[in-house]
Amino acid sequence: MRIVIEPDAAAVHRRAAARIAALIRRRPACVLGLPTGRTPLALYRELERLHREEGLDFSSVVTFNLDEYVGLAPDHPESFSSYMRRNLFERVNIDPAHTHVPRGDAPDLAAECEAYERAIREAGGIDLQVLGIGVTGHIAFNEPGSSLGSRTRVKTLTRASLEAGAAHPGATPDRPRLAITMGVATILAARACLLLATGREKAATLRDAVEGPITAQVPATALQLHADVTVIIDEPAASGLVRREYYIEMEQAQRRLESGGR
Repeated sequence: MRIVIEPDAAAVHRRAAARIAALIRRRPACVLGLPTGRTPLALYRELERLHREEGLDFSSVVTFNLDEYVGLAPDHPESFSSYMRRNLFERVNIDPAHTHVPRGDAPDLAAECEAYERAIREAGGIDLQVLGIGVTGHIAFNEPGSSLGSRTRVKTLTRASLEAGAAHPGATPDRPRLAITMGVATILAARACLLLATGREKAATLRDAVEGPITAQVPATALQLHADVTVIIDEPAASGLVRREYYIEMEQAQRRLESGGR
């Protein structure tokens, strides 16, 4: 893992947006895996700015979202489909036909999960999977105890996930108890992963994910098995890391190497 510690949340989102923008400019038809929730909102605002002010072109980009609530149609105001349209898709020049979110209102949920996995494969796989991390250590809706070999499927949400969802602006407290989610193995199949975390409330969870043993009880620890993971966090989120100083030194050395120095 490459651990990047930025001074504040704004710097985290700028750094993440720059990574995504570089990929899009290098591979205009790249495939992005995208999250919802509070963490990526500022990231999406920065991507919108890059599109508006610097001409970042999303016209050939393909996206797959991590999850969706079971029972919510794409036009439901609290669906993740609506979230993505409001916060990114309608603000940049992406082709709606290139965007994919699981259908939470599908009549056959098992078939929808299989179709989603098939669509990812047919797109050539995900080039960069962007992730947040929940306070229980979950990634997407892979709650504690999720199989590290899991693929897209229906999961029952924990109380912590329901409360986090209800804390979003405009959310109702009676959100669905089930969600379709990419599995841990689906996420690990991406060519690269980008994990974002901000705030002191994520410090203990992030320490467990980065420095703790790999366990299904903290699904984010599975990212330790991936060959190309970048973790971008702010100082408060990094406050619990035992090896914090080493990560800072390692990042300084990496930046010198990338700039041609030693």
